Amino acid sequence: MTDFSSGGLRTALSVNLNKVALVRNTRHLGIPSVCTAATRCLQAGAQGITVHPRPDGRHIRAQDVADLAALLRSDWPQVEFNIEGNPFQNLMDFVREFRPHQATFVPDAEDQFTSDHGWRFPEDLERLKPLVQQAQALGVRVSLFMDPEPAQMAQARATGAERVELYTEGYAASRGRPDADAVLARYAEAARAAQAAGLQVNAGHDLSRENLTDFLRAVPQVREVSIGHAFIADALELGYAAATQDYLRCIEEARA
Repeated sequence: MTDFSSGGLRTALSVNLNKVALVRNTRHLGIPSVCTAATRCLQAGAQGITVHPRPDGRHIRAQDVADLAALLRSDWPQVEFNIEGNPFQNLMDFVREFRPHQATFVPDAEDQFTSDHGWRFPEDLERLKPLVQQAQALGVRVSLFMDPEPAQMAQARATGAERVELYTEGYAASRGRPDADAVLARYAEAARAAQAAGLQVNAGHDLSRENLTDFLRAVPQVREVSIGHAFIADALELGYAAATQDYLRCIEEARA
């Protein structure tokens, strides 16, 4: 898997397919198909696929993970497969069985509506370490879902993780507010602190066509953005291919 960054090479676009599965699960017809969605996005140039299978199976289910893993292995071996979840719930089972390129550890409660906070240190340090090691022993890169707090990054690295994913809902919510510039500067500072600690930086949550370019212009060397809700909303109106191409345009504009 080629690394991408906003400081030279292109930030990778990983499409989160949870909301495709959520719509499908409202009926028993098997449509829309997560594998078809993945194929259309990859054909249009996306570099990764992300899923977050929660224990209650309310969107992505275990069979979806298996089907996507098989699809990517056979047809798209160069594409990064990123599985998100809580390693103290069901994530490690998927990591052991499918060995994705990346596992993003997210501290969600089982009944949590959506991800809304990152890991905390030193509280989570010792319990995360062995799970990071287990994933890495299987050849799986670990990324930790983190709030944009520069002081937390050195201890995130102390877990052994290779990356952090900056939780970007705070950035998205600040758009248009008087403190928007200060919030964005905080993300840039957190990214620099992570990189100084030896971590690479991903980002995700509520990124969209409206805010992605500005984020990537301000935050240095973002390797990957994982985008789901806004992407699928756009795909409903534009189609998978056009939505993918427009998000890639946003990434290219940030490079320019």
